Amino acid sequence: MSGAKILLVGSGAREHIIAEKLFESKPMPHIYSYMSAKNPGVMFCSDKDMIGKMNDVDSIVTFAKQNKVDFVVIGPEIPIEAGVTDALRYVGIRCVGPRKVVGQLETSKSFTRDLVAKYDIPGNPKFKIFESIDKISEFMDELGDTGFVIKPDGLTGGKGVKVLGEHLKGKEDSLEYCKEIIIHGSRVIVEEKFVGEEFSLMSFVDGKTVVDMPAVQDHKRAFNGDTGPNTGGMGSYSGPKGLLPFLNEKHIEDAHNITVKVMEAIKKETDVDYKGIMYGGFIATKNGVRLIEYNARFGDPEAMNVLTLLKTDFVKVCTAIVEGTLGELKVEFSDDATVCKYVVPNGYPDNPEKNEKIEIPKPENGAKVYYAAIDKREGALYMTGSRAVAFVGRGASISDAEKIAEDACNTVTGTVRHRTDIGTDALVQKRIDHMDAL
Repeated sequence: MSGAKILLVGSGAREHIIAEKLFESKPMPHIYSYMSAKNPGVMFCSDKDMIGKMNDVDSIVTFAKQNKVDFVVIGPEIPIEAGVTDALRYVGIRCVGPRKVVGQLETSKSFTRDLVAKYDIPGNPKFKIFESIDKISEFMDELGDTGFVIKPDGLTGGKGVKVLGEHLKGKEDSLEYCKEIIIHGSRVIVEEKFVGEEFSLMSFVDGKTVVDMPAVQDHKRAFNGDTGPNTGGMGSYSGPKGLLPFLNEKHIEDAHNITVKVMEAIKKETDVDYKGIMYGGFIATKNGVRLIEYNARFGDPEAMNVLTLLKTDFVKVCTAIVEGTLGELKVEFSDDATVCKYVVPNGYPDNPEKNEKIEIPKPENGAKVYYAAIDKREGALYMTGSRAVAFVGRGASISDAEKIAEDACNTVTGTVRHRTDIGTDALVQKRIDHMDAL
């Protein structure tokens, strides 16, 4: 019996593990990959690949039609914003990835804040949306001692959100950043700053059912000790049995309920079923779980943590999403812990070295390797300037998993660095102590 024909869109480490999990399905599927660069990990799993831009809707649709695919899995957010899902639906091809109107959950932060407010869903901060600099100063004063967060309305690759006291020194600095956002043509959201511990709870969603994956904590800041500029994510960890050491089951239940309510609200608002991944960025505070933002696809690096642990056939999960039968499928994950660490070029994120050769030996300690901003040329691997390669350790504890990931990172040769503190006992204890002190 021949397996399904699947088109995978994207070329990062997230797409590498998606390709690997699809490839493991029985019967083995035929995978076609549409990438922006030749990711060797995705290519290994693919029958055929094509290189193009992530927002080139016509090319993606043509490639899908030529190969008569059964469904498409969209990795990054850019194709969702470009309307790839809608164009594929028009020609009768289903997607694990939402249509553009519901993808606004990620592509428009104001859409999400307004939606949560309109349907009286818990989790929102105090917030206001501005199209000009007028009255921003007054609202900052109104938020007072709680502080504030500034967000551009559209996509920023995980690097646009700035927090008073972390990325912004004071009010004057903050108003300058607001001006910069508005000058570049985006609305700006100013919202109350939450204090607590952040976590990602990603869910498989078919429009009717929400199935959560294990909780993960991502690390956006570039350097050890959560210092330096924001990045796309330097690494992440998940704990045993799907929980994190600073969370309890009530935190997960509350986050799950917010996602269910948002899924139901988005259907009422748009009359479109959300089919794909809903990735909730939450924060556990002394006042309960609050919502930071939603993404409309797998997190990167969090995809490496959760898909490493997925026991259920991934093609079956994808099929249930597109067919709307997720409630009939038992989706299971391993109880292990995972730690994912990214190796990045020197200078990343502000001034990364590019086109430098990198050597990545196959880990001998059981770590898994996932290629990201890597281009394969003439038999060698070259870094293209963003996060280069991710290593995932898996074990009975976070500590066990961290040692595996860290040892693997240290085998890489090139002008590279990584955060050595992600998943360490000291960092995890710092998170626990922070929650206890709230």
